[in-house]
Amino acid sequence: MSDNVSPPVLGFAANSGTGKTTLLSRLIPILNERGIKVGLVKHSHHNFDIDQPGKDSYRLRKAGASPVVLISSHRRAVITELSSGDPTLAEQLYCFPVGSVDLVIVEGFKHEEFPKIELHRAELNSAFLHPDDDTIIAIASNSDVTAPLLVLDINNPEQIANFISHQFLVSSDND
Repeated sequence: MSDNVSPPVLGFAANSGTGKTTLLSRLIPILNERGIKVGLVKHSHHNFDIDQPGKDSYRLRKAGASPVVLISSHRRAVITELSSGDPTLAEQLYCFPVGSVDLVIVEGFKHEEFPKIELHRAELNSAFLHPDDDTIIAIASNSDVTAPLLVLDINNPEQIANFISHQFLVSSDND
């Protein structure tokens, strides 16, 4: 990928319990093995703390510092207090500077406008999302689906990785 181009963003949209995280935990290693650096944004509807009471970072955040950047030789975490309601995806993409990743995968933010793959499991009897969301570009399901979109096998992450590679990533074969 070019270092001057923002990475493509691809969402995985589904109802709760469909297996978004399970699929992504199988898909991301395949993309990594292909030399694709993947960043991820996961939207949570729950309040959470990644630092712990009694730790310095927690005490300093509670004292009013925001953001707090916690860093070691192994990883970095940025903890920012939000007070302006539900954040947008666009506000979160600053975490991925140009050239830092090849692809940003998004779990959640299903009501925002960006390309998504809908995940569907027949046994959940959930309504499809694609009839009401024209940003859905494919469906990954565990059953035969009749739809005006490409249908992928939710249990075949290699197939989904191939689709992503061909749809979203610049080929370096012509370099």
